[in-house]
Amino acid sequence: MSDELLWPRCAGPDDLAAIEAVPLADRGLPESTYALLRRAARAWPDRPATTVLPSAARWREPEGRTFADLLAEVHRCANLLRASGIGRTDAVALMSPNCAELVPATLGAQLAGIAAPLNAGLSRAHLTQLLRLSGARVLVTAGPELAPEVWETARALADELDVLLVLRPTGATGEPPALPALDGVRVGYLHDLAADHGADGFDGAPPAAGDLASLFHTGGTTGTPKLAAHTHANEVSDAWMIAVNSLLDDTATVFAALPLFHVNALVVTLLAPLFKGQHAVWAGPLGYREPALYGEFWKIVEHHRIAAMSAVPTVYAVLTHCPVDADISCLRYAMVGASPLPAAVREGFQAHTGVTLVEGYGLTEATCASARSFPDAPRAGAVGQRLPYQRVKVVHPVTGEDLPPGETGVLAISGPTVFPGYVVGRDGAGPVLDGLGTLDGGWLDTGDLARLDADGFVHLTGRAKDLIIRGGHNIDPATIEDALLAHPEVTAASAVGRPDEHAGEVPVAYVTLVPGAAATGADLVAWAGDRVPERAAAPKAVTVLDALPITDIGKPYKLALRADATRRALAEVLDPLGGVTMDAVVEDGAVVATARLAPEADEAAVTAALGRFAVPVRVEVTHPADQP
Repeated sequence: MSDELLWPRCAGPDDLAAIEAVPLADRGLPESTYALLRRAARAWPDRPATTVLPSAARWREPEGRTFADLLAEVHRCANLLRASGIGRTDAVALMSPNCAELVPATLGAQLAGIAAPLNAGLSRAHLTQLLRLSGARVLVTAGPELAPEVWETARALADELDVLLVLRPTGATGEPPALPALDGVRVGYLHDLAADHGADGFDGAPPAAGDLASLFHTGGTTGTPKLAAHTHANEVSDAWMIAVNSLLDDTATVFAALPLFHVNALVVTLLAPLFKGQHAVWAGPLGYREPALYGEFWKIVEHHRIAAMSAVPTVYAVLTHCPVDADISCLRYAMVGASPLPAAVREGFQAHTGVTLVEGYGLTEATCASARSFPDAPRAGAVGQRLPYQRVKVVHPVTGEDLPPGETGVLAISGPTVFPGYVVGRDGAGPVLDGLGTLDGGWLDTGDLARLDADGFVHLTGRAKDLIIRGGHNIDPATIEDALLAHPEVTAASAVGRPDEHAGEVPVAYVTLVPGAAATGADLVAWAGDRVPERAAAPKAVTVLDALPITDIGKPYKLALRADATRRALAEVLDPLGGVTMDAVVEDGAVVATARLAPEADEAAVTAALGRFAVPVRVEVTHPADQP
């Protein structure tokens, strides 16, 4: 493939039309993630590919691999997996914090079969369900030295497994701890078992573009997270769309600290650098969750000449308060996504460091990234322009009709990165996909509210399901959140609907504050009331929390706040009646309230009061015999 075809100019928003004048099929992208790695190893065998830090405290003692080293280790891992019974349509589960061995294990799983990364922070019940849904009988997991809690979880899942391959910490030396015998399960250290297999090539047939490469779980904390399937073509094309960025050449070094069970870590900081032979420096097993990292961060940037990094807004909020104690002139830009970027965080970080924050947008069902911004062409309020060869449009949330630029509706995406579906089972041919999640004609319904400007930049305004509907009037929670985030003491804000007997629901908000803040909920109600664009959107209450709830995969979790708002609203109405305890929980994606009545409570009056709300409510009466 020629460099001219593979690397068109992509430095600003005006380059998109010229890029797409050449069909994507003519650009000669590698067929699979394995073919991408092989290409890198042939082109730059002795160039550093990955450098993994054991921890923040030991960042000067990293473990490094060249591209040739990485390919050889991927071959060993894949050949071990193949010898363990893994075929092209078999899933390999991986459950471990980041470490040097996890990178080749993940790529080896995609070469031999299908990688199925797991977040060890999920409940054991969810992990069991995900293993069964994927069909994985082989688990690559952190051992007792690397992450004792993860190791104990892995042992608890042994009944679901045939093979347990154990990882050691980055830079581990000496004899590892002896591993226990588990009935019916082959248990061993991955490095030792893989050493008996060939490093020069893969013993099986390599994957094709349409073969499944990975299964990523996505979703909230209710029910089982869904498994989104990615093909090799999905991942390679999305990685190329990121790598085609003309601002970083092949000498650039990127920093990686997000966990490899997250698509951003795989696509942005592992696969995309393979295209240009860029060096990726990986943080220790806790990544951005390691407090000690922030005290060393700028020194790490200077030492490794980090040119780009990727993180969520909360990381940049913390870094804004870390003194810049090193030369960070090498850092060209910092990518941010996964949740809305408060203006105060953007302005604070850029003023503190001189580094531009570049927003992006994506979702697991579209592989990873679908829009990006340009450091030299900022667009206020936009998360970016669509990536080459992806299509975006905004449709009416009810009729589905296309909406013109400037109008808000549901964002839809089509193109080569849209996933083939969620896993719903398994048959003799491998995972069975539902093929859902798309609109007519292959368009993915993102569930995000957005508008497009005249130049095709995406402006997100919230989640369609998060709309607050007050008396039939739609209120975008983002307008309330933006008003609250403008307060100097507010660090995060989330607005939801609270049940109301007259209007159906009214807006309320939850916030977190800077340490030592003096602002009260009443202060913030007044502040927002003066700044929201319409009276109907003024929050009726603002509650201050230590932290806003997030899902098991780290995304904002408004359902929990809606449940709290429901409990508060109903408890307020029932309080004068006496003898009632209110609770509200999330069940199957919906808020369900429960009223627990003491024997002396007036059940008829309680039922009548609750009947004025459009909320599912259970009434439970405690009889004297039930008392302890």
